Amino acid sequence: MSILNQQFSTPFNTAPFSKITNEDFLPAFKTAIEKARKEIDAIVESKEHPTFENTIEALEFSGQELDRISSIFFNLNSAETNDEIQKIAQEVSPLLSEFGNDITLNEALFKRIKTVYDSEPKNLSEEQKTLLDKRYKSFSRNGANLPDAKKGQLREIDKELSKLKLKFGENVLAETNKFEMLITDENDVSGLPEGAKEAAKQLAESKGKEGWMITLDYPSYIPFMTYADNRELRKKLSLAFGSKAFKNDELDNQDIVIKIANLRFKRAQLLGYKTHAHFVLEERMAKTPKKVESFLNELLEKAKPAAEREFANLENFSKDLDGIDTLQKWDSAYYSEKLKQKLFDLDDEKLKPYFKLENVINGAFTVANKLFDLNFEEIDTIDKYHEDVLTYKVTDNDGNLVSIFYADFFPRAGKRNGAWMTSYKPQYIQNGKEERPHVSIVCNFTKPTKSKPSLLTFNEVTTLFHEFGHALHGMLANTTYPSLSGTSVYWDFVELPSQIMENWCYEKEALELFAKHYETNEVIPMDLVNKIKESATFHEGMQTLRQISFGLLDMSWHGQDPSDITDVKKQELKAFSGTKLYPDVPENCMSTAFAHIFQGGYSSGYYSYKWAEVLDADAFEYFKEEGIFDKTVANKFKEYVLSKGGTEDPMVLYKRFRGQEPKPEALLKRAGLIER
Repeated sequence: MSILNQQFSTPFNTAPFSKITNEDFLPAFKTAIEKARKEIDAIVESKEHPTFENTIEALEFSGQELDRISSIFFNLNSAETNDEIQKIAQEVSPLLSEFGNDITLNEALFKRIKTVYDSEPKNLSEEQKTLLDKRYKSFSRNGANLPDAKKGQLREIDKELSKLKLKFGENVLAETNKFEMLITDENDVSGLPEGAKEAAKQLAESKGKEGWMITLDYPSYIPFMTYADNRELRKKLSLAFGSKAFKNDELDNQDIVIKIANLRFKRAQLLGYKTHAHFVLEERMAKTPKKVESFLNELLEKAKPAAEREFANLENFSKDLDGIDTLQKWDSAYYSEKLKQKLFDLDDEKLKPYFKLENVINGAFTVANKLFDLNFEEIDTIDKYHEDVLTYKVTDNDGNLVSIFYADFFPRAGKRNGAWMTSYKPQYIQNGKEERPHVSIVCNFTKPTKSKPSLLTFNEVTTLFHEFGHALHGMLANTTYPSLSGTSVYWDFVELPSQIMENWCYEKEALELFAKHYETNEVIPMDLVNKIKESATFHEGMQTLRQISFGLLDMSWHGQDPSDITDVKKQELKAFSGTKLYPDVPENCMSTAFAHIFQGGYSSGYYSYKWAEVLDADAFEYFKEEGIFDKTVANKFKEYVLSKGGTEDPMVLYKRFRGQEPKPEALLKRAGLIER
C-alpha cells in the first residue's frame, strides 16, 4: 500500500514529501476513491432513518484520505511539477470528475439528504444549519430535484455550454496568435524600454525575421501601448486587440456569445430561477442582480465626476504635449504613463533596498503578532518538497499550536507564475479531537545574488502581505467541518482578509517595523511612502469606471432574458452608455473576447472585484478610527471574520465585526474619488 494511503507518522502529521514518489500517486488515488465509494455506500445503505449525524455529517467526513492526497498532488502540480506529474494529472482528473458526478447524481444519497433537509431538524447550531443547507443545495442546484426528462435537458444544455465555452476560448486564442506586427524601422520602436525592445527583437529572430515583432500577448502588447511613440502603430495594435473574434469570419464569436447567454438563461429557468444571475448570486454575498446593479450604479455615481475630471486633464495634457485634438483609446496608456512620470518622481529601484525579503517576512509576522497574538518559529524538523521552502510552527501566546506554515518564495522551472495561498490540510474537529491546519503561500520573487539579498519591489511587498492575509484566514480557522473552514467562503468575500492586509504596507507605524535599508538599517523616508500613496490613486476614477463598465456589461448579458438580443455590439453600447469616456471604435467589441464571463467562472460575478475592495476599505477604516494595531478591533476581526470561515452568511459575520453593512465611502476616499 502506498505511503499516501496510510496515517502519516510525521511531526504534526505533515506530508512526508521526501518519501513520496511519483509512482505512489495513481495507485493511491485509486485506493482512496474506492475507500470513499465504500463510505458513501455505507451512508446510502444504512437501515437507520436519515438524520443530520448519520447522513450530512457522515458525508462531510467521508473521503478524507482522498482529499489529503488531492491536496498534496495538486499543490505539487502547481509549485514543483514535471512532465511525469502533469501526465498523472491528465489521468487522475477524469477519475476525480467521474467520482464527483457519481456522488451528485446518486439518487439514493440525495433522497436521504432531502429527508433530513425537509424535516427541518431542531437544535442544530448555525454551522450545522449552514452545512445542511450547503449540502442540499450542492445537489439541488445541479438538478437533483428535476424529473428525469428535465434532467436530460439539463445534461444537454451543460454539454452544449461546455463545447461553446471551449470554442469561444479557442477562437480568442487563435485570433491572438494570428496577429503579428513586424517593425523594420528602429524609429518605429522609439519610446519602448530596452527590455521590451530586446524581447521584440528576439521574437522576430525566433520566427526567422529581421526587426521587431509585436503581438497581442500581454508582455508584448502592454509595453507597446504604454511607451511606443508611434501613434499610428498604437492604433493598428489597439484595433487588432479590440476586434478579436469580431470580424464576421470563421473565428467570430458573436453567435457564440448570444447562444451562451441564452443557454445559461434556459438552464436557470429549468432550475427555477428567474435569470442566470439569480442562480449565480444565490451563492454570493450580493444575493440578487438588483443588489449588484444598485452597488455598481452607486459606485458609478461617485466615480464618474472624478473620472471625467481625470479624462479632461489627460486630454489637455496630450493636447499641450503633442497637439492631440481627440484622445482615442490607443492614446490612453501612453499619455497616462507620461503624465504619471511628470507628477510622481517614483522609481522602484529607489524603494527596493528598503524591502529585503527576510525583513518583509518578519514585518508580516510582527503585524500578525501585534494584531492576533501569533508567534512564528522557523523549524527544520518537517519535510519540504523543495529546499527553498521555509517551514514554520505557528503558536498562540499560550504555546498552543495554531498552524504549520510553509512559505515558498522563489521562481524555478517546475513552478507556475504568480502568487497564491493554498492548504495541505484543513482545520476541523472530529470525534472531539481538533486538527490544526497546514497552510502554504507560494510566490515568485527575485532570488538573492552573490552581492545582494532578495530585494522586493513595492508591488511584491503588497503581494506578500496579500497572500499572507489569505494564510491568516486559513491558520486562524476555528470551525467543526472542513468544508466550511478557513477560506471556504463565498467568492465575493474570500478576498477581504487578503486585501485588508495590504493596507498595513502603506502605514508609517507598520513600515517602521520592517522597511529598513538592507545596508544602513535606515528606516524608509516618509517622502517615499507618501509618493507610493499618492501614485496609488493616480487615475483611480478612470480605472473604477472601467471596472464598473465590465460589471454592467456582465449583468446586461446575464441579469435579464437575453432572447431578444440579436446584435452583440448594440447590446454592448447600451450597457456602456453611462460609463463612456473615449469615442466608440466601430471595429471593436469587448463581449466577443470577454473570456472572464463567457469562458471562465465570472459570469454574473465580475462585480466582485470591486465588492471585495469596498469590504476591505470599509474594514480598514474601522482599524484606522481606533488605531491600526487596536486589539479590540483586531479581536473582532479574528473572531467574526478570520476564524468563522463559511459557517454563516458573510454579511451577518461582517456586520458583527463592523456593526453595520459596508459602505463604499471608505473605498472612494482611499481612491481619492471623494474628499477625505
